[in-house]
Amino acid sequence: MNIKSLLRVNNMSMYRLSQISGIPKTTIIDICTGRTNISKSSADTVYKLSKALGVTMEELLEADMQARPTFELFKSNVCHKLKRLGDIDFLIETIESDEINQYYKNGWYPECLYLLAMVDYISRLNDIPLCSLYNNLRKKRLNNTIFPSSVIAAATVFEDDTILERAVSSAIPEFMQHNIVENEVRNVW
Repeated sequence: MNIKSLLRVNNMSMYRLSQISGIPKTTIIDICTGRTNISKSSADTVYKLSKALGVTMEELLEADMQARPTFELFKSNVCHKLKRLGDIDFLIETIESDEINQYYKNGWYPECLYLLAMVDYISRLNDIPLCSLYNNLRKKRLNNTIFPSSVIAAATVFEDDTILERAVSSAIPEFMQHNIVENEVRNVW
């Protein structure tokens, strides 16, 4: 779990964590906002924070130590997994693995919402009721629209913002619900 999640679980403010741990509030803010990577912090800082939050040092570092692929690579991997497994097995494996909630807990919101959108989209195509485990996440939306890199590149090269507008208007609704522009999930090589 990341520090922000642990603060919520412990019903603790950053200021209170600073008081308990002896770590400056500015350092805690930098870690929580991503300006500072906790895995680059001193062992003393990690120890004090983990003790104040009631977790092991390993648990505190775990979220940061996972290798996070680029969002484009993540999307590609999800689409390839869908192609390899087929619709129904993809749904079963994704829901049983609880990946969606894990991404959310780790603060990987684009990945969480992309995978949820994929589950909802595939469920709609196969006339399968939505999994109620994710009802709270269905209300979430990214602050900024995420476009495929190819769409951004085309809009930049041709200096034409209508390319972005067309991508939004033709996007799959389940993805747009979360502010993610996705037009094609099956056309992977």
